[in-house]
Amino acid sequence: MAHSFQTIALIGKYQSPDVAEAVLRIADYLRERNHTVWIEQGTASSIGGYGSYSAATYDEIGAGGDLAIVLGGDGTMLNAARRLGEHGVCLVGVNQGRLGFLTDIGREDAITHLGRILDGHYVEEKRFMLAVDVLRGDSRVFHALVLNDVVLSKGDIGRMIEFDLCIDDEYVYTQRSDGMIVATPTGSTAYALSANGPILHPTVGGIALVPLCPHALTARPVTLPDSCRIDITLLPPHDARVHLDGQTRFDARAGDCVRITRSPHGIRLLHPEGYSYFAMLREKLHWSAAPRHP
Repeated sequence: MAHSFQTIALIGKYQSPDVAEAVLRIADYLRERNHTVWIEQGTASSIGGYGSYSAATYDEIGAGGDLAIVLGGDGTMLNAARRLGEHGVCLVGVNQGRLGFLTDIGREDAITHLGRILDGHYVEEKRFMLAVDVLRGDSRVFHALVLNDVVLSKGDIGRMIEFDLCIDDEYVYTQRSDGMIVATPTGSTAYALSANGPILHPTVGGIALVPLCPHALTARPVTLPDSCRIDITLLPPHDARVHLDGQTRFDARAGDCVRITRSPHGIRLLHPEGYSYFAMLREKLHWSAAPRHP
């Protein structure tokens, strides 16, 4: 059953002149259709001159918005997803960036596709998120949601780190490496793919563990059920850095446990009718491209 989208928020890539023009053009179009239009506060501040449109915080969008249109690249969508994931607001992505795995509507056709979506002609796709906690002794010192991946890395040091991996309280191994990527199906086509991880279809209930330059040559990526609890405990004297969707980070200390589980929250992506995940992969990963001739 199609949703009714009355209050629509526009979220743009930070400080992008191209996005500023597109935000106001889409805002005018939505107003002509008698929708209530909000412009996300940071977006409104960066574009200036947003006229009679109301600026809204992410909390306000989460509480009262029906749909968020994200104009930018995948990074802009990831940030919006983390901020709105707990609220269940539907998301639509207009690609103003490079790859556009998540922002799949082209900027030239944005008005046409958005009109069709608002008329109820769309494909809805649900993507799950991960909850990340850093435990220090008996205390939780950090918590976050991620859509793509959690990356434990050696940070600025020039040597490997060492950590224990446990799944559902069962010891799996002690690894020496540059770190570990823990990726959702959404994130399986991001950093994890560059580290030779598997591509997981978005409907697969799996979490990919992808070692980063492991010292043991037999260490290989593993796909786990999304019901698992993953504990990565840093062994002294190694500190490490926890990266979240490649956008925020937390500096973990030796002895800290990075606990990763499937979050009860997720995002609802809306695509134009005819959207195909495999067609998107063919385009973005250049599958079936003709060979280049010298």
